[in-house]
Amino acid sequence: MSPVNPEELDQIINQINETLLKNNQASLNSTEIIILQGIWQNQTYNQIAQQAAYSSDYLSNVVAPKLLRRLGQIIGKRVTKKTCRPLLQSYFTPPPYSATNSTLNSAVISESISYPSGAIPFNSPFYINRFPIEQQSFAEIQKPGALVRIKAPQEMGKTSLLIRILEYGKQLGYHRITLDLQQADQEILGSVDKFLRWICANLSHQLEVESKLDEYWDEDIGSGVSCSLYLHYLLEQLEAPLVLAFDEVNQIFEYPKIAKSFLPLLRSWYEETKEVSLWQKLRLVVIHSTEIYVPLQLNQSPFSNVGLPLELGNFSFEEVQELAGRYGLFWGEQEVNQLMSVIAGHPALVHLTLYYITQKEAALSELLQNAASYRGIYASHLQRHQATLQEQPALAHACYQVMTAEEPVSIEPILAYKLYSMGLIDLDRDRAFPRIPLYRTYFQDKLKSSNFHESS
Repeated sequence: MSPVNPEELDQIINQINETLLKNNQASLNSTEIIILQGIWQNQTYNQIAQQAAYSSDYLSNVVAPKLLRRLGQIIGKRVTKKTCRPLLQSYFTPPPYSATNSTLNSAVISESISYPSGAIPFNSPFYINRFPIEQQSFAEIQKPGALVRIKAPQEMGKTSLLIRILEYGKQLGYHRITLDLQQADQEILGSVDKFLRWICANLSHQLEVESKLDEYWDEDIGSGVSCSLYLHYLLEQLEAPLVLAFDEVNQIFEYPKIAKSFLPLLRSWYEETKEVSLWQKLRLVVIHSTEIYVPLQLNQSPFSNVGLPLELGNFSFEEVQELAGRYGLFWGEQEVNQLMSVIAGHPALVHLTLYYITQKEAALSELLQNAASYRGIYASHLQRHQATLQEQPALAHACYQVMTAEEPVSIEPILAYKLYSMGLIDLDRDRAFPRIPLYRTYFQDKLKSSNFHESS
């Protein structure tokens, strides 16, 4: 075998990633690259594992088979550890190394991504699986009468996860409906009857089933029972199961009459699936920002001890490193720790950081140096939260307490709920602490200088 040429391998990795991105697939992650480097040096999996501080079984039985399958799909031939290097050399035949070629991967990725905003589309290479959450939710919606409850603050990836649950339902041949409660206008939210009719009308429309709302709506039995009867009618029209997802359920927490009617109704639908076979076609997915019962001042959640509860948090060290690799940045421990020390693993802010780096806006150290300033890339994110706090002095005061405390502190439950929903704090039982270090740095200064903390 020819001598090892690291420049040749760099170019082949660049071209592999270019091909993967063109096919809307994730680029090679850092672990896969480590294996390729070991193969290029004719190392055994044990040698690669020892050098990279990984488990040999993990590399040889989990990562390597997946990597070799991916490479085989690219070149159209079966690839083994023994044939990997010659096949890749033959397929890609890279041109002589140059400084321009060495940055190919970053250039390709820069052209393929857009500014990160909102949910991550299905098939995007920049979505990070939150193992085992996806697998648990996929398994759950296959169960008759399932209920999946997804809880997380803003910008943690709830809707991105929902997109993948619905896509999995599509692969199973299920009907799929999403009702985003943010889309209900003020007039609709002013009346329980109008709100439940709005839900039923949307169900008919999305399922393309003839609307018979007036036929099923009966004032004498009430809007809740009428709504349930109408859903029963819709289920009768369907042969396949229905995944019915309610996104941003916390939107109705500001309307106690709506919430206290609708949430128990959802629970009654779940209970109905245990007694009526037709209702087993229904698979409910409920997405909200925090505990349902806190803002409504209920003794307990309407969903206590029912369904599968899932909670999304910050990215882990490994997930940040993997995402950086998908952006074409092959980060080691130093870079990941540097980022985590400022924004932890906040999903939206991690994506934002990697976007700016790949767009050559600035180096990581420069971005983090200006993290809490008005010139920084996080300014819009921070100012949006600051504006919300300015409108609610009691909330600003509670936030200031948390950000300036050296240890987690107890604050009023309603205020803790709101700050958690915003994503500004995390909770250890009833004690609050800043979700990421950047929030402590920014808000202990801004709230102090604005004197919000003096209001209550």
